[in-house]
Amino acid sequence: MNYIGSSNGPTALEQQYHMLELINVSHSGPILPISKQSCWSKLTGSVPKGLILKDVSLEVHSGEVMTILGSKGSGKKALIDVIAHRVAGETATKGQILLNDVPLTGRLFQEQCGFVSKRTHFITGLTVKQTLAYTAQMTLRTRSSIKRARVKQVLADLALNAFSNRTVDQLNLSELRRLSIGLQIVRDPLLLILDDPTADLDPLNTYFVISILSNHAKKYGRICLLTMSSPRSDIFPFLDRITYLCLGDVVYTGYTRLLMDYMRSIGFPCPELENPLMYYLCLSTVDRRSRDRFIESSAQIAALVDKFKLEGPEYGKQHQDGTRNGDTTSNQPPQQPTIPLTAYGKASSCTIFFTLIARQLSSTFTAGALFRRILLLPIAFLCMFTFILPRLEMYQHSFQTRSFLLFNCMCIINFITPAITAYHFASHRNRFYEECSRLGLYRGPMFVCTQVITSIPFNVITIWLAGSSIYWLAPLRIDEFWLERWNIFCGVLCAVHTFAEQFTIALLCFIRSPFNCALASIYLINCALIAGSGLLKSTIASGDWLQYFNYANIYHYASWTLHFNEFHNNALMERNPALSEDLASIIPCPANVVPGKCMFINGTHFLANRFREGVEASKGLLPEWSLLFWKNFGLVYVFILASFAVNTLVYIVPVSASLKAKFRD
Repeated sequence: MNYIGSSNGPTALEQQYHMLELINVSHSGPILPISKQSCWSKLTGSVPKGLILKDVSLEVHSGEVMTILGSKGSGKKALIDVIAHRVAGETATKGQILLNDVPLTGRLFQEQCGFVSKRTHFITGLTVKQTLAYTAQMTLRTRSSIKRARVKQVLADLALNAFSNRTVDQLNLSELRRLSIGLQIVRDPLLLILDDPTADLDPLNTYFVISILSNHAKKYGRICLLTMSSPRSDIFPFLDRITYLCLGDVVYTGYTRLLMDYMRSIGFPCPELENPLMYYLCLSTVDRRSRDRFIESSAQIAALVDKFKLEGPEYGKQHQDGTRNGDTTSNQPPQQPTIPLTAYGKASSCTIFFTLIARQLSSTFTAGALFRRILLLPIAFLCMFTFILPRLEMYQHSFQTRSFLLFNCMCIINFITPAITAYHFASHRNRFYEECSRLGLYRGPMFVCTQVITSIPFNVITIWLAGSSIYWLAPLRIDEFWLERWNIFCGVLCAVHTFAEQFTIALLCFIRSPFNCALASIYLINCALIAGSGLLKSTIASGDWLQYFNYANIYHYASWTLHFNEFHNNALMERNPALSEDLASIIPCPANVVPGKCMFINGTHFLANRFREGVEASKGLLPEWSLLFWKNFGLVYVFILASFAVNTLVYIVPVSASLKAKFRD
């Protein structure tokens, strides 16, 4: 099947026989993985470094599958990271990596190649077909009909047709592994690198995955390069080339069919009934069980490396006519590979923008996601009113009860919103890091912008449902301006909800675990709520340091606005009576304050005793009350706009390698 998206495409590739070639590649860097480095070593840069790869040379051609074998610490992971330009900045690489005789730069790899990690992050709520379709929409610059045909072809090639309408959370490990491969081959990459694609799979599925990769390479004339930890003998026929590494040195690289002949010629024949792949893997592994065995095996491997440098290179060479040195089983010329779809470029920024919006909406429009995004918060508000708060009668204690209700509305939002955001947004964040770093499809500003656009409608709906239920059931203030006050109440809660969401999204940039991120967000924003609300301690009695802190605290302005909306000039709260100690009788309140009984004359008096702005406004030191209200209401939304801007910066500023490693496999 020849995927040609335009008659004006790069026809120079049509007759080209693709080849990946490594020439004397050496690589030095941190010996310990980032996950095992201490915080002090990361900060000071005192991580021990060493030579990881030593003069590695190999080649692999169109239609071939090469596997890299080696024990832990042999350098196979470092090798594919070097080829894919996934190494950290403090490393050093020498030698040449050529794709079709052109240096394989990071940008060329993003455009023409693909990388499959051990663990690929999927967006919850999407089906298999949707996952592939959105990837094709964002990565291919061609007609929609060709994209649909490509998705259909990938589903068939990977045997995923039977599961195409299942959501990704319903797939088993083998199906997820094939889907992760599909996310890359839907782009039709020239070179596909896979990091141990058969890890933790049973023998049948291991055979299945390797046979699929072999079929893909030969059918479309592509190159597959993969690592394996435990190769089985039944996959031997599917591996065209093989490379054995030990401590960064090449023990053997060349055609798999010639491996046994070469090893026999140097005095290491494979015993009968043995798995040759595992036998020679053990042969190229340092034995650390004792000091003597360590010295003996190290010397043996050093001899194997030296011998291969002298006699081995010819076992991996291929002539121009497609024949292999020493291999009489393949005299057919190689097939001409088709033009890769990636040769026509990536989709436009406009297409990617609207595809991101569609993908985020699709992941939300499931029964569970809609319940969490829209109904969970209103249900929590109803439970709070039903089981915690009584009906708000007009007595002296109503001042505190209503204030407590306003505090709890924001507090419930601060508990539920971070949990929902961390749960839903984490998968999108993971895909962002993969699509941004590996493919360079889009940057942080576009990602944050699409998230804001898709979340605002859900935020408005859920807050107006929750706010309306508590406003009318309590009930809160109902007078001639009830419509305005109701909308102000819901508007402030919507701003608080949006701020909690954006704050959690910012933390997700640095905290990988959604659970830990939600806990951190809940703790921090509730501390800000306690400091700014004036519930536990009025802002008048607090120190100057808290006043300065509240200048940058959205919850101070939100709490002030909600209290003003409820209490200022509330005619129903003029000289409210107090209840006696036995709650059996009512004590009238005069025009002045009676300590212990009649604490507040009216709602405005309550504001003046709770908030510092109330005292200053009552003394004429600030503009009149209404102007102060609208200023604080506007500042609430200034914080929302600022949170959007901060998140844009957070997701565009380069982060350290140790932080990036948290979001990689």
